[in-house]
Amino acid sequence: MSFDGHHSLYHVDCDVGHLACADLGTVNALALASLNAGRQGVRLRVVNASCELQELIELVGLDGVLVGRNRGQPEEREEPVRVEEGSEADDLPV
Repeated sequence: MSFDGHHSLYHVDCDVGHLACADLGTVNALALASLNAGRQGVRLRVVNASCELQELIELVGLDGVLVGRNRGQPEEREEPVRVEEGSEADDLPV
């Protein structure tokens, strides 16, 4: 894959819909391609990934990088449980 020329592209879609079998080698190759694209000022985005490939990408923690999912968006995560502890003036330390 080559990104020669001026940097007029902001992202490149990598269509992986034709892959018959996805494994960690596939994820590694996509991660390296994304790294090389980023060095050229271009964002690589994986599209048409099978459920298996999406799960592998998520398993290794690259879903935000390769498929554009942001982890921990407010609408996706639960609000943290807040416990407020107060002390009374007559509480003795333990």
